[in-house]
Amino acid sequence: MTELIPLSSLWFWIVSVMVAIYVVMDGFDFGAGILHLFVAKTNEERRQVFAAIGPLWDGNEVWLLAGGGALFLAFPKVLASGFSGFYLAMWLVVWSLMLRGISIEFRSHVDDLLWRSFWDVAFAAASIALPILLGAALGNVLRGVPLDADGYFEISLFASFKTTNPVGILDWYTVLVGVFALATMAAHGALFLAWKTTGPVHDRSAGLSTGLWSAVAVLWVVVGIATDSVNPDIWSALPHRPLGMVFTVVALGGLSLAFYGQVQKRYLRAFLGSGAFILGLLAATAACVYPVMLRSSLDRALDLTAVNSSVAQHGLATGLRWWVLGFPIAISYIVLLFRIHRGKVSAAAEGEGY
Repeated sequence: MTELIPLSSLWFWIVSVMVAIYVVMDGFDFGAGILHLFVAKTNEERRQVFAAIGPLWDGNEVWLLAGGGALFLAFPKVLASGFSGFYLAMWLVVWSLMLRGISIEFRSHVDDLLWRSFWDVAFAAASIALPILLGAALGNVLRGVPLDADGYFEISLFASFKTTNPVGILDWYTVLVGVFALATMAAHGALFLAWKTTGPVHDRSAGLSTGLWSAVAVLWVVVGIATDSVNPDIWSALPHRPLGMVFTVVALGGLSLAFYGQVQKRYLRAFLGSGAFILGLLAATAACVYPVMLRSSLDRALDLTAVNSSVAQHGLATGLRWWVLGFPIAISYIVLLFRIHRGKVSAAAEGEGY
């Protein structure tokens, strides 16, 4: 394979796939957090939501670490540039991730309405913030950042709210992508809860899912048009990228399956379609921007790419050997975890976990 595909290109796809898996896997428990104040009204119902995601959420976040580790191994210059330039945004992401975990673990430690309400709201706030932040980060990557000749950049949280220099982390386009990510994660989570729960939580989740997915479909079109105005290279590249075309079809098929599964009340089928939509959309985007990993808004000659930012071939080859061993283990763990916790969930008894 490495004779047919340059190692730098192969690692570009490894990083892209692992990040996409993270978004699909952690996305449904983000969505559960976004919706849990709306679909669960009583303590028992909220405990049912936590029972659905409880055995899975921390394992899902391992994919974020794995994707970051792969990026560090293969493209440390991209990682260093991105982390330094997006320092404030990454700080907010890390604290939101911590707040989610703390909220899940702490809410049932004290049998008090005010205590539980506080952590429920904290969990919802962190779950809402994360898709917006990560979506805005993707928007920045697509729009471009002010990379200098040394491969680094400084960017404020706000600038003119325009997509032309000087740009900020948040402008009309990156906020739009963040809102699209928020709607997508909420819709993804609604289908997961509709699949895994029963009773009022199931009914409310199923009721919300159709409207949320309608919003996702509309926002996808809007974001696509906006992306063409910000970075026309993506759409012009699509017809010439076979993988981009394939994954676009996957995304369209996944969206159709998400709607069809809801109509048929086959929520596992709909949830799988939802995952396919997210995976296909991210993979098609990666195919269209390849080989660019950080786009310069100052001079395209300063772009950080998979070619000019990778480590030496020996490092890529050594890393690939370990990845070939580790990746199947991680996938097997996911399959085993879902198999162990298959079926509908119910709220745990008081004092027995979530």
